[in-house]
Amino acid sequence: MNRATRLIAVLDLLAATGEANVEDIVAKFDVSAATARRDLDTLARQQLLTRTHGGAVGRSIAYDLPLRYKQEQHAGEKLKIAQAASGLVKLGDVVGLCGGTTSTAIAKALSSRDDLMEPSPYPNLTVVTNAINIAAQLVMRPQIKTVVTGGVVQARSYELVGPYSDVVLEKITMDIAFVGVNGIDPVMGATVHDELEARVNSLMARRATRAVIVADASKIGCRAFATLSQNTFNTFITDSAISATQLAAFADRGIEVIIA
Repeated sequence: MNRATRLIAVLDLLAATGEANVEDIVAKFDVSAATARRDLDTLARQQLLTRTHGGAVGRSIAYDLPLRYKQEQHAGEKLKIAQAASGLVKLGDVVGLCGGTTSTAIAKALSSRDDLMEPSPYPNLTVVTNAINIAAQLVMRPQIKTVVTGGVVQARSYELVGPYSDVVLEKITMDIAFVGVNGIDPVMGATVHDELEARVNSLMARRATRAVIVADASKIGCRAFATLSQNTFNTFITDSAISATQLAAFADRGIEVIIA
């Protein structure tokens, strides 16, 4: 394992446990204690961790996102939602994926499907995404054509936003788009924390024949800062914790709810 790969692996270890000590790194990566300390010192200079006596802990700001991705609450529900979303995708489809933990789970579910991974001279699936972590996840799958929108990276969400994203999305069409949100309300609709992300998510949804909100039931009734385009989404995939009252409210708004 070269040093660059090992540094990434050390960060993954830190993300999984919240802390890492020199002895852990020595045992896991078969390096000397001096090498382990140099690795931690390098990552500390890059402000990716905070050094402690004999090890390191994650920085509350710089390392918040990897911790979210690896220790996300409602992981079981997100997995079921991802599998249900994958079931809507057909061989040869063009699929839009915005950022977020649920969309990341959908990317993993798609890349695990046997029919989509069959060797083929042509792509079995095309995925359009504005999330660089999802693009990195799929790029090693030659059966999937991965298209990344342009834009400026949002450090909090790994999403590309801004007018460059608009330029790409306005020139393509998709069969289905999956959009993760921070809140969804039968009346107010879908919302996210950032207005730039809301703009890209809304545009991706408009460019798809079918636009699907994906969110676990804990997001129902929650409202974030920026709204997504109303009357764009016709399907909502969530988990079985949705109540009968909530289900009826979405049905009254003409939104099909799929319970994973």
